Amino acid sequence: MKLELGYIDIRDIQFSTESKVENGVLYVNKQEIEAVALGQPHIKSAEAFLARPGESVRITPVKDVIEPRVKVEGPGGVFPGVISKVTTVGSGRTNVLRGAAVVTTGRVVGFQEGIIDMSGPGAEYTPFSKLYNLVLKMEPEDGLPQHEHEYALRMAGLKAAAYLGELARAVQPDETRVFETYSIPEGMKKMPDLPRVAYVMMLQSQGLMHDTYVYGVDAKRTLSTLINPTEVFDGAILSGNCVSACDKNTTYHHLNNPVIMDLFDRHGRDLNFVTVIITNENVYLADKERSSDWAAKLAELLGVDGVIISQEGFGNPDTDLIMNCKKIESKNIPTVIITDEYAGRDGASQSLADASPLATAVVTGGNANEVIVLPPLDTVIGDLAYVERIAGGFNGNIAPDGSITVELQAITGATNEMGFNRLSAR
Repeated sequence: MKLELGYIDIRDIQFSTESKVENGVLYVNKQEIEAVALGQPHIKSAEAFLARPGESVRITPVKDVIEPRVKVEGPGGVFPGVISKVTTVGSGRTNVLRGAAVVTTGRVVGFQEGIIDMSGPGAEYTPFSKLYNLVLKMEPEDGLPQHEHEYALRMAGLKAAAYLGELARAVQPDETRVFETYSIPEGMKKMPDLPRVAYVMMLQSQGLMHDTYVYGVDAKRTLSTLINPTEVFDGAILSGNCVSACDKNTTYHHLNNPVIMDLFDRHGRDLNFVTVIITNENVYLADKERSSDWAAKLAELLGVDGVIISQEGFGNPDTDLIMNCKKIESKNIPTVIITDEYAGRDGASQSLADASPLATAVVTGGNANEVIVLPPLDTVIGDLAYVERIAGGFNGNIAPDGSITVELQAITGATNEMGFNRLSAR
C-alpha cells in the first residue's frame, strides 16, 4: 500500500467569522465548531477555546487529543468505521493540519484523565504544549451514564477534528511524505539482504472505559491480527481510553505513531519493515494467553528477524507485555520492548508488575511516579478541581498560591510508551 501524507504547517490559530486555512493560520468560526459539538447527542453545552504554545494556559481534565486530517484521494475517509464508512484506508493521499489539534475537556469521565500546560515546567513533559489547540469544553446531560458520557465526548471530538480537517482539502501542502509497504514476496525480492522487522502494537482494551477502536470495533472483541502501517496513519485506530494520562495513547499518538514513523525512515535502508501486528490487552488470564499466542504465531508465520513491542498502560498490561516478549523470543525472534515505569516516587520500587530474563532489550519512557510542582497559570480551561481526583493527584495537592503537586502520571503524554515524549532512563 502507498499513502501520501500532505503536511500543512499551522503556525497560529485564531477565531474568525470564516473557518479556513490561510498562510499557515487556522481560522475557526467559534459558533460553527461549537455547533458541531452540540450536534452530538447528550452534549448539553459546548464552548470552544484556543490554547497556543507558550501561553499561560492549563487544560484539565483532558479526555483526548486529535489531529485534524482529511482524505483527499483514494478509498475511504477520515476515521473509518466511526466518522466515515467502513472502508480500508491507508492508500491515496491524506492532508494533515500539522501543528494543530482538537483537545476535549469538561466534567471528568473517569478518574484517569490528564493535564496539558501550555507553558512552565509542565509544558516540557507533554508534546501537546507545542501545538495550536482548539479546546472543546463540553458538559453532558445530567445523569448521563459514564460510558455514554465517554462516547459523547469522543464522538464530538472526532467530528470537530473532521470539520477542521475538511478545511485542508484544497490547501497545497508544505511537505508531502510517501509511505509504502510491499507484499511479503515483493518485499523479500526488493530487499533480500535486509533484516525483516515487525511491530507488535499492544492496544489498551481492558474495558471499563479502557478501550481502543479499530475501524470502529472495540479491540477487546478482536484477536491479534495484521494491519498495514499506513492504515494507522490514516485513522484506522482511535482512542477511547480513560487511562492514566502519562501513558495513554490519544488518537493523536496513533495518527503519528513514532515507532511506525521511525521504521518507515529506515525501511529499505537498513531494514525491511514487514507489517504491524495489533494485539489487545485483556483482564482475564485465558484472554491474555490467547492474544499473546496469536501475536507470537503471526510473528513466526511472517518469518521476521526481529520484533518491536510497545505497551499501553501499566500494572495489569505488564503481564501482556511480558507474555508477548517471552513467546516471541521463544521462537528465536529477538524483541525490543517499549514501556514506562512505576518505580515509586523514590525510584526504588520494581518498575514493572511482571518481568522475564528474556526481556533483554527494554526502552523506557520514564518513571510515572516522579513528582513535579506545577506553578499557577493565568487561565484554566476545564475544571481545576479535578486535579485532586485524577491519577497522579491527591487530596490537598492544590496549594494556597494555586500551584499543584502531581506525579508525572497526571500529565498527558509524559511517559508515553510509543516513545512520543522526551523522557527516558539509563
